[in-house]
Amino acid sequence: MKRIALMFLRSFFVLPYYLFRLFQLCNIEKYDNFTRYGFLRGIAPKVNRRGRIRVECHGLENIPAETGYIIFPNHQGLFDALAFLETHERPFVTVMKKEVKDIFLLRNVITLLQAEIIDREDIRQSMTVIKNMTNRVKNGENFIIFAEGTRSRDGNHVGEFKGGSFKSAMNARCPIVPAALVDSYKAFDTNSIKKLTVQLFYLKPLYYEEYKGMKSTEIAELVQHRVQAAIDEYENREAGAEQ
Repeated sequence: MKRIALMFLRSFFVLPYYLFRLFQLCNIEKYDNFTRYGFLRGIAPKVNRRGRIRVECHGLENIPAETGYIIFPNHQGLFDALAFLETHERPFVTVMKKEVKDIFLLRNVITLLQAEIIDREDIRQSMTVIKNMTNRVKNGENFIIFAEGTRSRDGNHVGEFKGGSFKSAMNARCPIVPAALVDSYKAFDTNSIKKLTVQLFYLKPLYYEEYKGMKSTEIAELVQHRVQAAIDEYENREAGAEQ
């Protein structure tokens, strides 16, 4: 958590404005999603730099031209969201577990993004969230879903992607965009403030015509494989460059 403290310390003089604006923008009836998202996206690169983190983004051309898609990345830690905020131009919505909905500041971000809150132990509520996401994606909103269900504890090794995470995409018949994060876990989970570069790869999307005959578990396995393959390719390339 040293890096989080560093981010706060180096943002000390602008922090009151950030907090004022954050609370102000929680009035979702007054401010549209582009304004709310624009605020978060505007401060993300600054906060990242103050935390000595650089995000290298690859594959922006793979993001569909039309809105109404779901991005499925691996989940490495709390910094993941900041990487997407810095690199993803359009507003997106996240799905968060109920345990975080009352955390100070995070609950305000949830309001700004109009995130969906899921109770993984309540099947009926989970089905309601899936239905809500389906309708919102059909209406042109973009989502980011961490299909592992929880962050990986094994560095750049991807955990199992859960088939249920893909139900909304299947129901909405929307593009599925795999995304690979590399070294994002080092930001907040290594207790270090050394300079860090996080890699984010947006991979080629799967369109409905490509997955319409597949089961959710098969789609999950395919996307997981593509994400891990992108990570492995990057690490192999870096290892070769060092030799």
